[in-house]
Amino acid sequence: MRKNIFIVFIALISLSSCKKDFLDQKDPNAVTVDQYLTSPSDALLVLNGIYASLRSGSNIGEGSGLYTDQRSDDTGTNDNQSNAGEPFQFGDFSIATSNSYLKGHWGSLYQTITRCNLITSNIDKVPFTNPDQKAQYLAEAKFIRALIYFHLVRKWGDVPLVTKQLTTNDEVLANTARQPQATVYAQIVTDLKDALTSTTIPNLATGANAGRVSKAAINGLLGQVYLTMATTVEANRTENLTNANTYLMAAYNLKPFASLASVPYADVFDVTKKTSNPEAIFEIVNAQGNASYASSIAADNQAWGETINSPKVPTGVGGNVTPDLILDYETGDPRKDFSVKYAADVRVNDWFVTKYRDTNAGATANGYGGNNCPLMRYADIILMLAEVNMLQGNDAAAITYLDMVRARAGVPLYAVARTKATYNAKYPTLKLAILHERRVELAFEHHRWFDLLRFFTTAELVTFFKAKSQANFGNARLSNFTTKDRYFPIPFDEYKLNPEKMYQNPGY
Repeated sequence: MRKNIFIVFIALISLSSCKKDFLDQKDPNAVTVDQYLTSPSDALLVLNGIYASLRSGSNIGEGSGLYTDQRSDDTGTNDNQSNAGEPFQFGDFSIATSNSYLKGHWGSLYQTITRCNLITSNIDKVPFTNPDQKAQYLAEAKFIRALIYFHLVRKWGDVPLVTKQLTTNDEVLANTARQPQATVYAQIVTDLKDALTSTTIPNLATGANAGRVSKAAINGLLGQVYLTMATTVEANRTENLTNANTYLMAAYNLKPFASLASVPYADVFDVTKKTSNPEAIFEIVNAQGNASYASSIAADNQAWGETINSPKVPTGVGGNVTPDLILDYETGDPRKDFSVKYAADVRVNDWFVTKYRDTNAGATANGYGGNNCPLMRYADIILMLAEVNMLQGNDAAAITYLDMVRARAGVPLYAVARTKATYNAKYPTLKLAILHERRVELAFEHHRWFDLLRFFTTAELVTFFKAKSQANFGNARLSNFTTKDRYFPIPFDEYKLNPEKMYQNPGY
């Protein structure tokens, strides 16, 4: 049977019609989209399914660091048991086209897009009595579709672009073809600008709406998209930087606090304060104690002999951190003590992640934590404003934004830091200082790999990795890193569907 990369089966929804057999008999249990999407509440169920799909570690949820952080220089797999099999290929820069984890990630992202397309293709058939509600649901679906395509285009380059429900094999085959990055980016921008036109999308998602799309999230993502295009796509650099600044400022101006320093760093990740966290813009909301909707990141990251993360008894070395990241923290930076810890247990003797802790009794001995998974927060927006202003030649403004984050952390402001020989030697340019600040501020939030792609050309990225000490990088082999590692390979099962239209990335 030919594999279908875009069809996903959702409860009670059949995306394709049944073939007629010799009895000309239809499956009595098959329910088509037309039959299911008959009310606004039906549309909301599908929309909630879109949000739910983000939770998976195969998607962009808290467990998705395999496709981002381990691709960067922040995390690794130093224990012997982890140093084998397909997961290790990501950090070792030896990923095979047959890697089942990569295939699962690709499939999960396209499943989310398929769910979004169910809304965009069928919402006009739903009898809404409130047109604003219809516009809001459509805006939310388009935002998430844009977000997922943004992940796809940065990870694979040219990718298939589908913005409608596919109902036949012929339609699927016609769309099994990679499209140029410029085309994908154009669709991302279109979806986000369309989403901004909704009058009922709130400025910020708070209370019962926490975890849903907001105007701040749409503006923030648009700004990041334009910034990424300005630094990775050759055309329209000046215009893209202008647009990046405009939309990032729009997001920044929606902040519910006077200054970042008024929001303690530890409070941002305090599970008992998450409902009042003013820095959150877009996040995956988890429910403490709930086996289905809890966070497992605290328990999964806890190392043998430690109790700092979770009531659950640890069963391994926890979330491994590279010495390269540890050495990037400045002396006295409190973000280090909050985010990482050294496990002295003889079975570990290594650093592990402590940023997402939940030791509350409500997490239970099973480690069902209540930590939310941050996808966008204001420190990220502020540091992107520093980045875009630096690229536009406005260093004074860039430093102002950089210092907002440094002031909150309690480390010396940039001008003072530059007087210190160690800091000046490691970060001789404002560009490297901003990259450093993003690393220590946003560690383990799945930003680092994408930051490296923006800050360096492919050739520069190879030089950057080759200059690192293998001793500070764990078991991953830096010697494997080449220009091929700018993108993931197209999963072999997708490539073989149409080797001409699903052409493989160079080096694989």
